[in-house]
Amino acid sequence: MEPSLLSLFTPAEAARSLAERARSLRLANLWTRETLALRAGVTSASLKRFERTGKGSLELVLKVAHALGRLEEFSRLLAPAEARSIAELERRASLPSPRRGRR
Repeated sequence: MEPSLLSLFTPAEAARSLAERARSLRLANLWTRETLALRAGVTSASLKRFERTGKGSLELVLKVAHALGRLEEFSRLLAPAEARSIAELERRASLPSPRRGRR
């Protein structure tokens, strides 16, 4: 399955949406920003920036997800697409193993 090069959802929009969902989960737990920052092991300022803009390191996002009990959802991120037929499974099995690129 080929990845789609056309998307109506930009990386910035995806980050902002993720930040909004994290904020909603924080509020649903009745936690202050400082409480979540402490539980996640991040600074309150970094968490505030993430919640407001969607900008933050991958490590920050993963720590926040862990503190919110949602880290396991990242295990499905970027996973290979499931095969839709036996022929596709056979084609994948016949592909050569990836090798390192030359310098």
